[in-house]
Amino acid sequence: MTDHCLVYNCTVLDDYQNVSREYADWSVLSEKLNLQVINHYIDNQKALVEQLRNSEIIVIMRERTPFTKALLEQLPNLKLLVTSGPRNSAIDVTTATELGIKVCGTCAFKQPPTELTWALILGLSRHLVSENKQFRESGPWQSSVGLTLSGKTLGLLGLGQIGERVAKIAQAFGMNVLAWSENLSDERAREVGVARATSKADLLKRSDIISLHLIPGIRNAGIIGAAEFALMKPTALFINTSRAKLVDQEAMYQALVNKQISGAGIDVFDIEPLPLDHKFRALDNLLATPHLGYVADINYQAYFSGAVANIQIFIDKKELKNNLN
Repeated sequence: MTDHCLVYNCTVLDDYQNVSREYADWSVLSEKLNLQVINHYIDNQKALVEQLRNSEIIVIMRERTPFTKALLEQLPNLKLLVTSGPRNSAIDVTTATELGIKVCGTCAFKQPPTELTWALILGLSRHLVSENKQFRESGPWQSSVGLTLSGKTLGLLGLGQIGERVAKIAQAFGMNVLAWSENLSDERAREVGVARATSKADLLKRSDIISLHLIPGIRNAGIIGAAEFALMKPTALFINTSRAKLVDQEAMYQALVNKQISGAGIDVFDIEPLPLDHKFRALDNLLATPHLGYVADINYQAYFSGAVANIQIFIDKKELKNNLN
């Protein structure tokens, strides 16, 4: 297809819940798009290229299918790539730009990952999964002792928009909140009403629960490794709803297997979907969710309605919103 054609082939990729048509009004583009929606993950690149070969427009979800140089170079018809959220580190934007592919994002809300962070903290601290399993299987009636959050210390690595929201909920529970990041100032800590740890090590040693809320990058990659887990209390809970690259995955596995820490609540992994035989799946002190942090109604509304809006703008040859090129 050339830019002069009236109808574009558009693929929505990795719509696992099959809801992309529900969260946006695609009918406004009905005369301009041939819409294909793929609901399953395609882990074979040859099969993926075959599915996407004829698409001029592709809508993708963050952290599902990477758009690497090798993939982009096999999609000669691609003109517009729309990702959910304002950024996507899994897109080779440099290659896309060189190939003349426009890349843009959508807005996203901070409430869903904040709420999931607390779902993991509460699930771990009150042993909800194991207690519910025993309830359903007629196991022991009350087999664990819950961790009371009031009076405990929550350590936040990162005090951005999500970290701030997590801190305010902790304060409502009566917790003490410590925060640390390389650029965190006393002024910012006071603004949120938390104490600033003197160092990463100071935060890890003092916290009963540690939660990661940093943006991944070269500086932060592997910021939590074996040395950091060794500093944590044996009763500590570790939470990561941010990015897998922030944590040495093998070090975390060893810390959990050896009971170096009490447990972990993890929503992000270096391989997604996580293979069925992955060793993380056998850990009894790991409360894991399949990257649900952003998977919520208000975000899906923003993602897909934003995608429709950007496609309309692209077709009208106007300036795209949230341009990532």
